[in-house]
Amino acid sequence: MSAGLSADPVLDRMADAILIPPFPGERAPRWVLSALERGLAGVTIFGPNIAGPEQLAGLTAQLRSAGGLPLVAIDEEGGDVTRVAHLTGSPYPGNAALGAVDDPNLTAAVHRALGQDLAALGINVNLAPSVDVNTAADNPVIGIRSFGPDPDLVARHAAAAVRGLQAAGVAACAKHFPGHGSTSADSHHGIVTVDASLDLLRRRDLPPFAAAIAAGVRGVMPGHLRVPELTGDAPATLSAAALNGLLRGELGFTGVIISDALEMRAVSDLYGIPEAAVLAVAAGTDLLCFGRDAAEDSYLAVRRALSEAVASGRLPAERLAQAQQNVTRLRVWLAEAGPRALDS
Repeated sequence: MSAGLSADPVLDRMADAILIPPFPGERAPRWVLSALERGLAGVTIFGPNIAGPEQLAGLTAQLRSAGGLPLVAIDEEGGDVTRVAHLTGSPYPGNAALGAVDDPNLTAAVHRALGQDLAALGINVNLAPSVDVNTAADNPVIGIRSFGPDPDLVARHAAAAVRGLQAAGVAACAKHFPGHGSTSADSHHGIVTVDASLDLLRRRDLPPFAAAIAAGVRGVMPGHLRVPELTGDAPATLSAAALNGLLRGELGFTGVIISDALEMRAVSDLYGIPEAAVLAVAAGTDLLCFGRDAAEDSYLAVRRALSEAVASGRLPAERLAQAQQNVTRLRVWLAEAGPRALDS
């Protein structure tokens, strides 16, 4: 049996349908194109994949040539967080500047323009906006990526950003649920604890997510955040109480739950990437992201772990099938939204 392949090709295909791995270089390698032909959900684009607009448009066309409508995801927030313009700097203001101006119509217009740029380049999923309420002055990871420290302000701009991006036919993804703005540590480097009661979360951190959901956001990204009263010792990414109980149950989210990068040390140090993937899907995550530095062997190991977890009964087949269905609904929405956005 070759690396990454389970004994059940049906389970391999189901696993492929919820993965968006990265890849090196400015052209798609053969393994990515072959995986897309088999049913891989899509890919995530990072700065090293991008030399310029013409090259990026050619790359996404190459990905689409493998068949279907692959998810082509990117983390393009504007301001300091840009992949498309990583060589020159983003032409769009970041969230802190938009929050300071506090004109939701401007926020919607900026995000629609940004979305139109992405759509023209062949990108259809933006892993943005950050809707964290930045209440920690020394926050090392959110800071100016937030619209501000006030829940109501962040909520109205979260909704505006979602409407703008999705009016351009690009799926938005509100992050980092249930809120990374009160922390003084970075989940890239280790698990982060949000020391807050559920009541405080509901008043301080959740209003922007509720606003994004009301605006029709297609994706929500949980953070690798431990909230003891909600998640116990686990991060929200791996917590059924956070994802099924709070996000889907209390807030009524029906779209796609998209993981933060699985190689981030908050989860990979504790579980390893393949086991973190299994636990995330079991908890309610639908679509799995890998970080920029993950390689083909990480993708193969995750696919194999998901397949084997279902085969052994650790991961219910119904949960993997549900995740696949949620991702399929997103792809259907993108197929329908793209032509409408171009006509509008």
